[in-house]
Amino acid sequence: MPQGQPVTVPDDGLTTRQRRNRPLLMVHTGPSKGKSTAAFGLTLRGWNQGWSIAVFQFVKSAKWTVGEEHALRALGTVHEQTGQGGPVSWYKMGAGWSWSRTQGTESDHAAQAAEGWAEIKRRLATSAHDLYVLDEFTYPMKWGWVDVDEVVQTLRQRPGHQHVVVTGRDADPRLVDAADLVTEMTKIKHPMDSGQKGQRGIEW
Repeated sequence: MPQGQPVTVPDDGLTTRQRRNRPLLMVHTGPSKGKSTAAFGLTLRGWNQGWSIAVFQFVKSAKWTVGEEHALRALGTVHEQTGQGGPVSWYKMGAGWSWSRTQGTESDHAAQAAEGWAEIKRRLATSAHDLYVLDEFTYPMKWGWVDVDEVVQTLRQRPGHQHVVVTGRDADPRLVDAADLVTEMTKIKHPMDSGQKGQRGIEW
């Protein structure tokens, strides 16, 4: 897309405006850093447009509160108090649907993943939000805790104008095929290669 111009214009019967405003399914995958970071950057744009934002954070410990969560919850409060931007909902272990791999049994994790996906499906069915961030959601699919074909069908058939971004390594080819936008993060260099651990403001 040189300078924001489409490479081709499909003969799909849609106007330029209709085509531009189609809801998107986006996938951020690959082995390198930046998948969730990019998704949360997208939420800032969406919040500024007044969108309702919902983050479902999988495979993160309940005790780990990332900087994006603090910032987006604060923006949700700004919306409640001033009407600026849009509402923000954030769900993870202890406040919704997520889990820590270090606690509980495999069946516990699978059950919680299924519960989380069921809630996402309910919200998609009612067009509850404008943008959904399904953070690290590729892993429940990879581990067989949710059915990939069901996920793909649900996301393809979601009603209304709902954008969805899925993050995580090893995205299933079926999800990649269904997506409108796929970005693969490929590592060239990383501070950890030279023994440097993650730091505040960069990793969290």
